[in-house]
Amino acid sequence: MSANPLSTSRLRLDEEMREIKEGLKRSKHRDKYIINTAEAVRYRDIHRAILDYEPQIIHFSGHGAGEEGLLFESEAGQTRFIDAAALAQLFQLFSEQVECVVLNACYSEYQAKEIARHINYVVGMSNTIEDRAALEFAVGFYDALGAGKGYKFAYELGRSLIKIAGIPQELIPQLVTKDDLQAPSESQSQVELPDTADNNFDTDIYINRPPIETKCYETILHTGALIRIKAPTKMGKTSLSENLLSYASEQGYATAKLDLKLADSSVLDNLQSFLQWLCADVSDSLDMETKLSEHWEDIYGLNKNCTRYFQRYLLTNIENPLVLAIDNFELLFEYPDIFSEFSKLLRSWYEKAKQGDKIGNIWKKMRLIVVHSTDAYPTLDTNYSPFNVGLAVDLPEFTQGQVEAVARGYHLNGKVGEQGVNQLMELVGGHPYLVQQAFSNLKNKQTSLKQLLQLAPTEQGIYANHLRQLLWNLQHNPLLKDAYKKVVMAKYPVPVDSEVSFKLQSLGLVKLSGNDCIPSCDLYKQYFCARLVA
Repeated sequence: MSANPLSTSRLRLDEEMREIKEGLKRSKHRDKYIINTAEAVRYRDIHRAILDYEPQIIHFSGHGAGEEGLLFESEAGQTRFIDAAALAQLFQLFSEQVECVVLNACYSEYQAKEIARHINYVVGMSNTIEDRAALEFAVGFYDALGAGKGYKFAYELGRSLIKIAGIPQELIPQLVTKDDLQAPSESQSQVELPDTADNNFDTDIYINRPPIETKCYETILHTGALIRIKAPTKMGKTSLSENLLSYASEQGYATAKLDLKLADSSVLDNLQSFLQWLCADVSDSLDMETKLSEHWEDIYGLNKNCTRYFQRYLLTNIENPLVLAIDNFELLFEYPDIFSEFSKLLRSWYEKAKQGDKIGNIWKKMRLIVVHSTDAYPTLDTNYSPFNVGLAVDLPEFTQGQVEAVARGYHLNGKVGEQGVNQLMELVGGHPYLVQQAFSNLKNKQTSLKQLLQLAPTEQGIYANHLRQLLWNLQHNPLLKDAYKKVVMAKYPVPVDSEVSFKLQSLGLVKLSGNDCIPSCDLYKQYFCARLVA
């Protein structure tokens, strides 16, 4: 089946169907296969095609958008997403007939997992997949089936052909089987929570926040990519960057992480010591000998020397792209001389990758991830712009579905239930850290949700340290303290000076309602009403 309501990639869909047909015609088991095609299918055409042709294998070529679904055309000629639940329900009706479903569409892994509850073998794509990669996978998959191989072998051959073609996307196709879902391993049954380093989390749970992850995964594959992850503290920045490094490593990329919290005070004394520490640390991460003496000449400026070290030594001596993550970037705000020059340096590297010459080709290997907390913004002049090129990623709070996923990760969904999730979210919203702390406490201690919620806004509650830190920030900025007092005491959104509202939002204390401010959550409202009124 092919669906192309966006009227793009017409050639790819035609070529994909032609290659599948040609491959099976040449195969030694060609007599076992009958191929039927349904082109430009609308959502109502899916069940009709299955009823008409009674297929054992369904191959879909088209467009996907993660949790939103697969894209079809409606009867009125409008584009329409069909979500995973609807597709799974449809395929459940044909589960005794259909053996395998291949969703050769971007971001279709989510649908694949739902369909696999009823179909034995389902292939989906975990990210954007190039037309050439989708075609190579299809050719390998059906060539293997035509040779009498099983679905798992066919899947591996399809991925292998992507790699042989020189396309770094062989890990994007994902095979999901009904057996996997019915008997998941311990690692498969878990999801991860954010910011293990930032929040002292004692779990490896992580919750995806579509489309952020897929957009970042797609960006990191681009030459010279730069991703900036920013949010208030304890929102999941570090975990997202770790996820990106793991994904890059799976693509065969070299990776290095520079955590500025690990920089000694002597490193931050001046720009030279900082840049040389950077060069040495990245060399060590790549298991390469530090050769500063060979590539550092006093006649050149400091930024030029650091650039030469990466260009002539590190990037030249690695085959695959290098992904460098710089965590806790906000610590440099306290060192304006270093911050200013280092920002210029990173910006110049980003621009070099756009050049079409020999130098540009070297810098195309470099991909940067810069992670910083916005908590430092209140101490900055609003005209003082933090590093601001590349893809900016702002981390939102969890949705209700994502909070429920956290509860499942702690195996508390039965104990807490939908009502308990609603009660928790009424207090803390979808703040990742506050949600995780609640479930961690319920999991590890003999306390009820009712008791936890009652004590939460007090000094006896589980959030006491977090709340005191926020209070400290306000007490050291009287302008913010006075404004926030008005916000938490009001029954309605409060108009606040734009600079002040920006800084309160950077601390995670308010949400905007138009141009006005409201407390980020009821926990903050209750706690600060008691603390700021006195």
